[in-house]
Amino acid sequence: MDGIRVLEVAQFTFVPAAGAILADWGADVIKVEHPVRGDTQRGFINMGGFQLDPNRHPLIEHPNRGKRSVGIDVSTPDGQEVLYEIAKTADVFLTNYMPQARQKNKFDVEHIRAVNPNIIYARGSAYGDKGPERLVGGFDGTAFWTRSGIGHALTPEEIGGALPQGIPAFGDSIGGMNIAGGISAALFHRERTGEAVEIDVSLLSTAWWAAGASVTQGMETGETMRSLMPGTTTSVNPFMANYLTSDGGTINLCIVSPTGYIRDTWEHLGLPELADDPRFSDVMPLIQNAEAGVQLIAEAIAAKPFEYWRQHLKTMKGQWAPFQSLVDLATDEQAIANDMIVEVEAADGGAPFKVVRGPVQFNHEALETTRAPQASEHTEIVLMEIGLDWDRIEALKESGAIA
Repeated sequence: MDGIRVLEVAQFTFVPAAGAILADWGADVIKVEHPVRGDTQRGFINMGGFQLDPNRHPLIEHPNRGKRSVGIDVSTPDGQEVLYEIAKTADVFLTNYMPQARQKNKFDVEHIRAVNPNIIYARGSAYGDKGPERLVGGFDGTAFWTRSGIGHALTPEEIGGALPQGIPAFGDSIGGMNIAGGISAALFHRERTGEAVEIDVSLLSTAWWAAGASVTQGMETGETMRSLMPGTTTSVNPFMANYLTSDGGTINLCIVSPTGYIRDTWEHLGLPELADDPRFSDVMPLIQNAEAGVQLIAEAIAAKPFEYWRQHLKTMKGQWAPFQSLVDLATDEQAIANDMIVEVEAADGGAPFKVVRGPVQFNHEALETTRAPQASEHTEIVLMEIGLDWDRIEALKESGAIA
């Protein structure tokens, strides 16, 4: 994306996450923030029940790494003119502001296209840019988790209620990647045809795409899938279930197609004799005797601790995984080997801040990134780059149009 400029007028994580991915890919992403308060998310002091350090802020670092920040009051005519000056130099305009705000502050598609007809205009929304709820806002907790059916599917029926979303900005980050992919396709299309298109991605459509196979099944049958309570299994395959270890850990077996794996699996589970037991030696009898197989595997795995299985199963041919927390993954040798974590300079000058790299890797090379900008950190630099002289910058500062 070297040479591509993205002008981002967006807050929170959905949509800014798209800018972060594009910045990781080399684009010059200019984030427009309010000159006084910045991105509203900068003021968040709590995430998922945890207190946040405003100087080491995951909800700012994750979706804003690699960008430059310019403080502009887009509600003022002078601020709007500055926005248009930057838009003239940009390839992409990226926003998650609602239609009412885009119209009121004159940065909807017709305003931006008036100064740059060739700009790709990308919108992120809760429920889409068409239909009766086009003007209704939302967050991933409402549109992605609750309304979409994702929360319902992941809440066991026996709980008798609704599980809250356990990962803040979960749908936001997935949706941001969808937007980044759409922008990439739009840039390719413009390169080939000269046509600049509009892009729309909603949190609701993101959720349904993520759950697409289950949604399709539900529309086909009228029945919905639900997560099961721990210790409950309706599996017809004993090699597909969660099993508790002696110290309370969990090992997930996920050998979807047992053909070719049966003997090796039984040997690794310490039950080699079952490979020759007619109940379990081939796929059909294994399925027909699933409950008995589940019981035998459960007893075997419960006899040893989590770390034993975590090491012992590394040579097993079939598919499995240790049940880990998000914190556990930070020390996972496979995650580290694949450059999933990067250290960036901390805004407070303290120890480096660890952030998650974007999931796309080119030519096996770890993508470079920098910390998220402080609010309005690059205002003067960017405005001078696009040709504003210092006297005009000073005047705009004095009027409050920029910071």
